[in-house]
Amino acid sequence: MADYEDFNYDKPMSFKIWKKMFPFILAERKNLIYCMILMLSVAIVDVVFPLLLGYAIRNNIQPQSLDGVWFLSAVIVLLITIQALNVYGFVSLGVRADTGMCRSLRNAVFLNLQKLSLSYYNKTPVGYLMARTNSDTGRIGDLVAWGIIDFTWSALYCIGSIITMFIVHWKLAMIVCGTIPLLVLLTWFFQNRILSVNRIMRKLNSKMTGAMNEGITGARTVKVLTAEEQSFREYSCITSEYRGHAVRMARLRSVFVPMSLFIGSLGTAFVLGYGGWEIIVLGADLAILAVFLQYAGGFFWPIQNIAKIFTDFVSTQANVERVVDILEMSPGIIDRQEVTEKYGDTFNAKKENWEPIVGDVEFRNVTFRYPDGHKNILENFNLHIPAGTYAAIVGETGAGKSTLVNLVCRFFEPVSGQILIDGRDYRERSQLWLHSAFGYVLQNPHLFSGTIRENIRYGRLDASDEEVEKAAAIVHADKIIARMEKGFDTESGEGGDRLSTGEKQLISFARAVLADPRIFILDEATSSIDTEMEMILQEAVHTLLKSRTSFVIAHRLSTIRSADIILVVDEGKIIERGTHNELMQQRKHYYKLYTRQFEREAEEQVLRND
Repeated sequence: MADYEDFNYDKPMSFKIWKKMFPFILAERKNLIYCMILMLSVAIVDVVFPLLLGYAIRNNIQPQSLDGVWFLSAVIVLLITIQALNVYGFVSLGVRADTGMCRSLRNAVFLNLQKLSLSYYNKTPVGYLMARTNSDTGRIGDLVAWGIIDFTWSALYCIGSIITMFIVHWKLAMIVCGTIPLLVLLTWFFQNRILSVNRIMRKLNSKMTGAMNEGITGARTVKVLTAEEQSFREYSCITSEYRGHAVRMARLRSVFVPMSLFIGSLGTAFVLGYGGWEIIVLGADLAILAVFLQYAGGFFWPIQNIAKIFTDFVSTQANVERVVDILEMSPGIIDRQEVTEKYGDTFNAKKENWEPIVGDVEFRNVTFRYPDGHKNILENFNLHIPAGTYAAIVGETGAGKSTLVNLVCRFFEPVSGQILIDGRDYRERSQLWLHSAFGYVLQNPHLFSGTIRENIRYGRLDASDEEVEKAAAIVHADKIIARMEKGFDTESGEGGDRLSTGEKQLISFARAVLADPRIFILDEATSSIDTEMEMILQEAVHTLLKSRTSFVIAHRLSTIRSADIILVVDEGKIIERGTHNELMQQRKHYYKLYTRQFEREAEEQVLRND
């Protein structure tokens, strides 16, 4: 399994990368500011409670008097009520800030993903993008919202407690504060090691998720290859490594927590010793000792919180880098400014300026290589397909068939030369204008979760039920759909997994028909259809492609005998062109391909009959 966790997890804290999150943080500034105000109130109440204990000891417990006890009780009830309201308020606002920031981040990431070119998706796994869009943004939102809330309380409580202790008794305050450097050093020492182990565990967790996903989605292949033992061994190896680091994490925590408690208890012991000596020898006030014991015992968690929040920010920096990487990823293909101003962009189309497309396509001296490649796939390539032409593209795997249609669709752009649509360089018009004129049927079509009717309607979202059913009827998909349990309202399943490959192809064909495109791209769209469905689809193809420009990448050469022109591609060059009859008479490359395939299909037919 490929490892896409290529970020350096040992980088120090970088405020530069976190600055890029400021726009999303500032969008929730109102909720965060209110939270900070509430946390100030919480910290003040927490600082006041030990003082009330001291007051009760001095005025009620020591003199054994009930004077003012009802007033004191009322104050305590009031503070408890205020604290309850504070907690309700900051939890409510914190959730809003957290979910609001996650929503903004996810929308921004998903929006930019919609703008990226096909080349980005060709080299980036879907699971990687889903993890960045969901998990990473969620972690960032959680940390920012709750990290700010926890840090505000911890810092304010520490400051308020220290100031109060020095006001009440500076010598005891010095004893309590003497434990703070020890706690800070101990926390820093262990948190760095815990952070290092935690990073490894998170990376291993990603590998476990990926291995589990591959094991489940590839279960059929694993069984066919009897590779269960190998699959389990690989997964078990990762889980064993994860367990080893989890045990190490537990050991670190099992040492860290008792040592922290020991230092806190040591401070409490010194306070108790010196305070007790003052009470016995100097006749000091018992109430002061009780107050300081409360403060000494309460310092552990705020300091822990501050240290944990800081290490979490360092740890989450990798998540921020991954999200920023997507946010700042520039589309490989960008419309020029003057084009956008006239035709609009993907999300703000100016359709009133769109010229109608006739469908004339021309490659003029085109040279092309893939963005991550070093070898030219096409060199000074020329081709003219008049509007309404049925052009079939054939050739061996890797010959460059898909490259041609990807260039026509402007999923990629030529390094040099021009591709003209209706006589104009297609870069002079917007991508959305061009894509709106295409109907693209893939070899392995993708269907969305939902009903068959909804999937066909993706071709034109404002289409009526009657138009959807008419589009299905044109490609004879209505006959197949009628056999299904709920007809057009049958659920297709995730990715169309409740339908056969042939059924998915027919539905995707109906979807393309509904869009009524001027140019059809059929990328080996009949390669996985059985003979009965192939006959149904071929009849529809002949009807549909009349008066439309079409590029058909053919796997079964018998399906494109009626093409107006057949282009034989080899190593990015058209080595033959002509009709089926013309190419067969030439007895060259196409003739060899066709006869070899014809013989293979005949043998398969004999085997099936036997």
